[in-house]
Amino acid sequence: MAEILIIDDDLDVCETMESLITRLTHECVSAHTLDSGVRMMRKKAFDVIFLDVRLPDGNGLDILPDIMALPDPPEVIILTGKGDPDGAELAIRGGVWDYLLKPSSIREISLTLGRALKYHEEKRGRDGDRGLELNGVVGDSPVIKVSFNLLSQAARSETNVLITGETGTGKELFASTIHANSKRKSGNFVVVDCAGLTESLLESTLYGHRKGAFTGAQSDRIGLVKLADGGTLFLDEVGEMPLSMQKAFLRVLQERTFRPVGDTREQTSDFRLVTATNRDLDNMVEKGTFRSDLLYRLKTMHIHLPPLRERPEDIKSLCAYRVSQLCRQYNMPPKSFGSDFNPALESYDWPGNVRELFNILERAVVTSGNEKTLYAMHLPRELRIQIAKSQIERMTNAAPEEELPAPSTEPVRKIGQDIFEDIFEQELPTLRDFKSTAEKVYLGELIRQCDGDLPRILEVSKLSRSHFYGLLKKYGLSL
Repeated sequence: MAEILIIDDDLDVCETMESLITRLTHECVSAHTLDSGVRMMRKKAFDVIFLDVRLPDGNGLDILPDIMALPDPPEVIILTGKGDPDGAELAIRGGVWDYLLKPSSIREISLTLGRALKYHEEKRGRDGDRGLELNGVVGDSPVIKVSFNLLSQAARSETNVLITGETGTGKELFASTIHANSKRKSGNFVVVDCAGLTESLLESTLYGHRKGAFTGAQSDRIGLVKLADGGTLFLDEVGEMPLSMQKAFLRVLQERTFRPVGDTREQTSDFRLVTATNRDLDNMVEKGTFRSDLLYRLKTMHIHLPPLRERPEDIKSLCAYRVSQLCRQYNMPPKSFGSDFNPALESYDWPGNVRELFNILERAVVTSGNEKTLYAMHLPRELRIQIAKSQIERMTNAAPEEELPAPSTEPVRKIGQDIFEDIFEQELPTLRDFKSTAEKVYLGELIRQCDGDLPRILEVSKLSRSHFYGLLKKYGLSL
């Protein structure tokens, strides 16, 4: 007997489906909003969730990451009253079991539910066989857990896997983790950087060569395709593979045979292929710079790694992991984090993703030396300046409610940034002292730039005459 949850605001649909599912001897409950559905699935484990797309408090597709992040995620069957091809694509990418249009026949619902339950039971059995070794793969956010689930599926299979994502998101780490959890883990994990080799070098590197095959070939060389025999061949930045080589590699991929450069005999290699790229291969296919038949072979299974800016909640666990690793590496006692450390990191966009974060953390650990706590002050100065500038930009760009925006805030923003650059390495004064100092500096510069011309001073500063003279008296200034 399975546990089924229906999330749909159509009471008639819920009643009909509850009746059908109960007759199939399963337990079934309904929720009519996303909020109530999420609360129910967090309190109780379900095997299958029927999820409507359009609900009073949002789009059902928006909670797919939350569902996939559950300890034992249920299978999801999307229900919608309107055909939505884009919604179907998003749902399938999010890991749903099926996508049904309302109204669906009783037979169709029953068959889909039966298949989903059978798959769910088999998946539980597979997952119970062994846990994944996720050394270095860190994160608790819903979006990264979707990638973890796909990693688990890839590790259990022998299929080709394409890993996509921005630079620094951990594509090679995911590839090595797939290998370490696969049946081929006793074999070699062979890495080929397609971006770092010319066409001739790439061919020789992949397939090997015979002595005298070309100038500089002073001895026989075994190619990396052969070294991956019985293991995993990882082609990093596969989008950089020259178009002229793609056809030849497609044949190697299909036949698992190849010919070293300068040799007349073919060799074989039983390798499992994992590839990665930060480029849009579909777009490259449209432009004719990547072969569509090769792409179909590469992306039998596709894992996309989200950028760090889309999962800031993982920064805390990534910091804990990396700093602990660095302390062991440098023979330092464990370090804790000040209350300002993680919030500072979470306010940055991380264009270099996890790789950039880990580099920044290493610099912070080295800077802190034997200190037991890491504070924002230990972060590189240029990073703290960027964080301050982005915060100032957000503040100066946000117009107060019921007020018209200023004609131009760019000069104000620039001055604010310059001030923060100057004071960043010092202990901050009180806000009262800072305001007074800034006001006095502004008045002195105002008088200088206006050459003491009172009408011009009042025009530029928008101060009244009495207010201006009051400030002069307050700070001991004169025209």
